[in-house]
Amino acid sequence: MNQLAPTVTTARNKPIAAARVGIGGPVGSGKTAMVERLIPALMARGIDIAVITNDLVTAEDAERVRRSGLIDPARVSAVEAGACPHTVIREDPTLNIEAADELERRFPGVELILLESGGDNLASTFSRDLTDFWMFVIDVAGGDDIPRKRGPGVIRSDLLVINKTDLAPYVGVNLDRMHQEALAVRSNRPVLLTNCRKGEGIEAVVDLIEREVLFRT
Repeated sequence: MNQLAPTVTTARNKPIAAARVGIGGPVGSGKTAMVERLIPALMARGIDIAVITNDLVTAEDAERVRRSGLIDPARVSAVEAGACPHTVIREDPTLNIEAADELERRFPGVELILLESGGDNLASTFSRDLTDFWMFVIDVAGGDDIPRKRGPGVIRSDLLVINKTDLAPYVGVNLDRMHQEALAVRSNRPVLLTNCRKGEGIEAVVDLIEREVLFRT
């Protein structure tokens, strides 16, 4: 596990400032579906959350989450990158930092902010000035060779998620081998399997976030 910046905690062992968790990955890997699954799973554990989505020149993903009925629409902010999606999560994350700060001002009790990147390539990473923890979501339909390509998103993320596991038989992917190759290139750092469509594997993601970000001592 990457060494994360220390989290200041209260007597209840919860962070004073909201933790910020990034969610990156290629177009169509299931990032927004992951957000939609994480929202109720986190809220069911009593975690006060908000969401920021990034798109190129629209607020489409933010509107999708707002319409979902899963969270108060006022708790969902949109950032328009206007350029390569990684620009506003890595090179100059000012827009996302400002959006997160604004959510904390409006909702003083918020404990965790999910920041979904726009769809990008395997080189996408999050600045540590922006996030305390970040995951990279790939999917089996993108090919079982993705782990072997060893992109920075695959290698450097705190958590690699292999999504759409239900599609493996239909796209000729050996899921066990893909999982083992992902663990190998990441030196056995966390790799989790999910099927966001059915909600499979989501609790394991929440467990990791809770353990590594929210309730660290």
